[in-house]
Amino acid sequence: MKKTGKLIPLLGILVLSCSAIGCSRALSEVKASDERANTETSEQAFSGTEGNFPLTLEIGENEIIVEAKPTRILSLSPSATEILFAIGAGDQVAAVDEQSNYPPEAPMSGISGYTPNLESIIALEPDLVVHSYLPEDIEKGLANVGIPSLPQLAPLTLEDTYQQISQLGLVTGNTESAQSIIQIMQERVDQLIVRASSHGSLSFYHELDQSYFSVTSMTFIGQIYATLGLENIADAADSAGSGYPQLSEEYILSQNPDLIFLADTKCCAQSLETVKQRNGWRALSAVENQKVIELDDDIASRWGPRIIQFFEEIVDAMEQID
Repeated sequence: MKKTGKLIPLLGILVLSCSAIGCSRALSEVKASDERANTETSEQAFSGTEGNFPLTLEIGENEIIVEAKPTRILSLSPSATEILFAIGAGDQVAAVDEQSNYPPEAPMSGISGYTPNLESIIALEPDLVVHSYLPEDIEKGLANVGIPSLPQLAPLTLEDTYQQISQLGLVTGNTESAQSIIQIMQERVDQLIVRASSHGSLSFYHELDQSYFSVTSMTFIGQIYATLGLENIADAADSAGSGYPQLSEEYILSQNPDLIFLADTKCCAQSLETVKQRNGWRALSAVENQKVIELDDDIASRWGPRIIQFFEEIVDAMEQID
């Protein structure tokens, strides 16, 4: 496997996955990486030709060679795991990381997608490792023993998601199924955009955890809301331009959003009832009108085919506004 360049979207990965470990902790762990993370762009385009293996993938400045159709895939990304099973490559997956809890039949292992161990990976004898982030020493170790590693970076746009589905379809020999899923997703998104367009301008607050970290419209999750025409109260509060500002309680109360989306229900047991107990929150129109939407943390933080369910929950909430 030949690899050049470096792909480390660490901030985006941890924030999108913060439902698993807590956003405050995730952001503090990568604070020193902000400058590096801000260089992340939507350079996830790839080229490759379906056909007989070996297959060569050109991803940005990286060249990845897969010698044969993989039959023992190790997925270290919950999103990649969901995509692999959705496109019909589930029987090619030998193991997944400890956070890949969907679909239920995914063969979970004790390997961490955040702090993977090289020896543990090699012991599984994978013929392909799919990940959203690997330390450089792990990547080099895999290359030294001839195991290709395929990065599926935290996306910046919905198009990135489609590209990753297409990419996994190509590398697993499931191109037709992958393209069918992409088409279904695109058609559903178009339908949901039309439904959302019939509503006036609505403001919202998306909560990553109880310390009020949120997302702006420059992030993947924030762009989904923007695509549906919603006004993000976090945009004006992101003076650092990180995309993931920590809002103050006073600021949220002053903005009085029409909708509140909780992406910390599973990790942190947040709900309409817990929000009501917060100081001053009962006066918010979203709380008074019971427009506090309790999201599934996993669906709201991953970028596989289930992201359509996230779109649907947003539009459903918009349609319930009188």
